[in-house]
Amino acid sequence: MKLITAYIQPEKLNDVKQELFKEQISKMSVTNSLGCGQQGGYTETYRGVPMEVNLLHKVRIEIAVNDDYVDRTVKAIIRGAKTGKIGDGKIFVVKLENCIRIRTEEEGKEAIG
Repeated sequence: MKLITAYIQPEKLNDVKQELFKEQISKMSVTNSLGCGQQGGYTETYRGVPMEVNLLHKVRIEIAVNDDYVDRTVKAIIRGAKTGKIGDGKIFVVKLENCIRIRTEEEGKEAIG
C-alpha cells in the first residue's frame, strides 16, 4: 500500500480528477494549500507598496492505493496536471504501513478498497 500526495495548480484539479476517473480511481482527499517551489514567488503592489508574495496557491491531493494502482495513479496525475511550465507541481509516493476502515474495522488492502 502507498500514499500518493500531489501538489498541483488549482486550475488543473478538474483535469486531474477526470484522468483519475478514467483509471477508475475515485477515492481521494483534496485540500487547498500554500507553498512555493522552484518558481519562487512574485511581486505585487498593495496600496502603492511593493510586496513579495512567495507562497502561491496550490491544491493537495492525497490518495491511498494498493501497490498495483501506484503507476496508474501517478501517470493519471501527470497527464492531468502537466503543462510543461515551471510550477506544475510535485508527486510524493510513500509506503503506507496500514489502513483501517472505521465502519467495518477491516485492515490493509481490503480497507483501501
